[in-house]
Amino acid sequence: MKILLVGCNGQVGWELQRALAPLGDLVALDFDSAAPLKADFSVPEALTALVAEVAPEVIVNAAAHTAVDKAESEPELARTINATAAGVLARAAAARGALLLHYSTDYVFDGSGEQPREEDAATGPLSVYGRTKLEGEQLIRSSGCRHLILRTSWVYAARGGNFARTMLRLAAERDELKVIDDQIGAPTGADLLADVSAHALRSVQAHPALAGTYHCVAGGQTSWFDYARFVIETARARGVPIKVAPEAIRPVPTSAFPTPATRPLNSRLDTRRLQHGFGLHLPHWQLGVRRLLDEILPR
Repeated sequence: MKILLVGCNGQVGWELQRALAPLGDLVALDFDSAAPLKADFSVPEALTALVAEVAPEVIVNAAAHTAVDKAESEPELARTINATAAGVLARAAAARGALLLHYSTDYVFDGSGEQPREEDAATGPLSVYGRTKLEGEQLIRSSGCRHLILRTSWVYAARGGNFARTMLRLAAERDELKVIDDQIGAPTGADLLADVSAHALRSVQAHPALAGTYHCVAGGQTSWFDYARFVIETARARGVPIKVAPEAIRPVPTSAFPTPATRPLNSRLDTRRLQHGFGLHLPHWQLGVRRLLDEILPR
């Protein structure tokens, strides 16, 4: 099986290079890959020729404009990368009968209520990022290609910057920390997402009826405030120098930190369809974050 992975240098793409390699012949590209092959999503029309050149049986799209606040000031670029390019890939996949795996987000919903959203729940994005990701989904579905769309949220990885690193740095510098406590979701490791992706791809290749849209996040739920406390107290218990006292980590509402893009308060996603359809168990978010801390904390 030949697999074309685009967006290979992002958090999810980096983990996908590992997880997809055992499945077949993997061609991993990004916008800055060496010539002659590169995957520049700011030039969507070039993606058709790329697919024709590589001739994959599976296309995995891990490229996205994920700078949520920046997207508000550059909506056309966000739409080009998140929607137009996804549609071009989907049509190219349909033309050659390839399977397309694409990643989407909880930002396609409006974040209301307190219940986890199922895949068929009404959408209502609050931001440019959410609207362009939803348009990307719609273009993929309308293309007629065989596809898997995995919606996820609160993705982190040991490679590069992440929320845990930021909290640990601030906790070592400050006497007080204020962290948002009215946004609820499940921190989801890029490694978990990549491993689930590989399993799902194999399953859909064997059983085409499994294609469609699924929610994929770690088990459990938390707020950014409780996520921060878990990270900081775990580090403190391991002897990492922490300046902020436990009682000086204070919960605040989203309104305390105004941002250009509106964040959904409810990022809960119902994963029962994924777990039942593919025979998977999604571990609790704390397990993945502990593993992350094992990698980034000094020994």
